[in-house]
Amino acid sequence: MFLLLLIAACTLAFFYIKWNYTYWQRKGFPYYEPKIPFAVLDKVFKREASLGIAVYDVYRTTKDKVLGIYLMTRPALLVRDAQLVKNILVRDFESFHDRGVHVDDEKDPQSSGGLFFLKGQDWKSLRVTMTPLFTSGKLKAMFGTVEDVGDKMVNYLNGQLPDEGAKEVELKKLMSTYAIDIIASVFFGLEVNSFVEPNNVMLNVSRKINEPTFGSVVRGTCQFLYPGLEKLFIRFGWREEAPNMMREIVQRTIKMREEQNISRKDMLQLLMQLRNKGQINDDDNDWSAKAGKDGPKHMSIEIIASNLFLFYVAGYETTASTVAFTAFELAQYPEVLEKAQRDVREVLEKHGNKFSYDAIQDMKYLDLCIMETTRKYPALPILNRQCTQDYPIPNSELVIKKGTPIIIPLLGLHRDAQYFPDPMRWYPERFEKKEYDATAFMPFGEGPRHCIAQRMGRVNAKVALAKLLLNFNIELNPVRKEIEIANFGIPIQAKGGVNVRLSKRKASQVA
Repeated sequence: MFLLLLIAACTLAFFYIKWNYTYWQRKGFPYYEPKIPFAVLDKVFKREASLGIAVYDVYRTTKDKVLGIYLMTRPALLVRDAQLVKNILVRDFESFHDRGVHVDDEKDPQSSGGLFFLKGQDWKSLRVTMTPLFTSGKLKAMFGTVEDVGDKMVNYLNGQLPDEGAKEVELKKLMSTYAIDIIASVFFGLEVNSFVEPNNVMLNVSRKINEPTFGSVVRGTCQFLYPGLEKLFIRFGWREEAPNMMREIVQRTIKMREEQNISRKDMLQLLMQLRNKGQINDDDNDWSAKAGKDGPKHMSIEIIASNLFLFYVAGYETTASTVAFTAFELAQYPEVLEKAQRDVREVLEKHGNKFSYDAIQDMKYLDLCIMETTRKYPALPILNRQCTQDYPIPNSELVIKKGTPIIIPLLGLHRDAQYFPDPMRWYPERFEKKEYDATAFMPFGEGPRHCIAQRMGRVNAKVALAKLLLNFNIELNPVRKEIEIANFGIPIQAKGGVNVRLSKRKASQVA
């Protein structure tokens, strides 16, 4: 009897899956024929490709504006038309204002209380509250800390490179250290130097986040693809260690500052203003976070920790990859490298040979280089949304039903010759000459849910690049080549790292 029941259950499950895989066919949408049981994720589970590359491969199989796909058994819609994507993210935002990821701000505020996760009005309220964190005045006040980390990076490289000749350096690892130290200092006010002290608390959090364990893969997948299962894990008490470590750091630092009346110019101080006063001070010179005695707390420790954890994860990966990929591409194109070095040198001369927030803003050619890097190597190769109300697709009879996950293949759009001629060529001038379709360029997202910290990320990346270009030669590769993308993770990562040859610049070269 048990065997018969088992056979019946397996048979029913098989036919249910087969029927489920006809969802897009029944709705009249063009669709990508799924491979049972993993569908679009087949290459991911076989470790043949990362999630972004797997979606990119599907993008290239068709010219349809939308394509029905399956994330294992979950139907999702791949939107590959740039104008429709822009409508979804901007004009028709009200129909797609949520990401469709795990959110449980009551039971799990520590992991899902960040801006990336929250839905609806909860997200909108927090976004409005936190926007003043990243004004130019606040970033300018914190710039000295960013430059200090850049100088530590230069000192480290000077100690590693020979006085004569060049040495190969794995830039992604180096720039991850740089980015983590900036976040430790600018966000948390922690005095660390990971270049010479690799066992500090912030690097330990990073190692825990990047542990390639089966559990971390399962949790990361469920947060994006199966939020209901992620909620079940939380109910059973299976919590990730890295967010807990971040909460302890935040709680300990806030307690110390309040007890010792410490005030610093960093993000945590601004979040303490939100916690104690309910708003961020308008005066860029006033960083006090004092509140009235026994006054109410407007933001919990968990929400502060959740958002700082989000900034930490997104910030160090984005900055490290952008700088490393830009340096790699500069090594492929000597004429572009020379222009970038000249841009840095001339701007610094204009500003009295001093690094400053204003000087960094004036490095316009460096901006073009970063734009082209974030086009060719978008930090997140896909964007995700969820349809929040039935949405008729313009100029068609198709309707996206409420609750449908939306996948935006950013890597596909950015490497599509329809929008960016000769897309695999790294060509910063395309932005200066307007030789591209601006509708398709969205490396930090678009609309109300675009990356809130993109301005800070750009400053951090430009400081690192400017310091590199001013102090070191980036050796040219004898044969131009492409970076091979690793077959794991969600962000675009280089297989084997990003390796370039660096040498010290002589005084005559710097001048």
